[in-house]
Amino acid sequence: MKITLFLFFIITTFSCVQRQAGDFSNIKIPTSDTPSASEAVATFAEGCFWHAEIVFQSLVGVRDAVSGYAGGTTTDPDYESVSEGNTGHAETVQVYYDPAKISYETLVAAFFASQDPTTVNRQGNDVGTEYRSIAFYRNESEKQIIETAIKKLSDEKKFDDPIVTEVVPFTKFYKAEDYHQEYIRRNPGNAYIQNVSIPDFMAFRRNFKANFK
Repeated sequence: MKITLFLFFIITTFSCVQRQAGDFSNIKIPTSDTPSASEAVATFAEGCFWHAEIVFQSLVGVRDAVSGYAGGTTTDPDYESVSEGNTGHAETVQVYYDPAKISYETLVAAFFASQDPTTVNRQGNDVGTEYRSIAFYRNESEKQIIETAIKKLSDEKKFDDPIVTEVVPFTKFYKAEDYHQEYIRRNPGNAYIQNVSIPDFMAFRRNFKANFK
């Protein structure tokens, strides 16, 4: 009887993970990293880009979120060099969205709702400068939206500690290696995905009010 119950627990737990992973199966793999005439681009860093990718891709109005590197000085960085912490770059996502369907304000709200913006150079157990929180802006309007969001969150005391997110002008984005793209969709059985990325995303989806795909 105990063995039967144990096997039932294992099977149902695995099935639950599979169902959670299946939530991402309807996300289409884009064929272009070039924005269309109706699209705008936003850039954010909030820890592991596998997690950030699915956060933004889950929102109606976002066509794609591409994993990459930004915020540093090294030209053409790769995953190994960024992970060593010597490039100044952070794991970043480039978000392609339709402003007629989702606003930049909503993207910024999702950015702050899907991370802990009060920890310096870390998200959870991921530690290093490559995991720091950065909101990149392309114009003064975007900068004001980000700063207004930070002030509102601070005034409302949404976090116990001060927000340390960097607010910096966008300069250059370097697309990450192909194996990092759509990583959760392609690797639902990965231990990090099952134990960190998927639970974090499901918590975001439960708590954030938005139109989800």
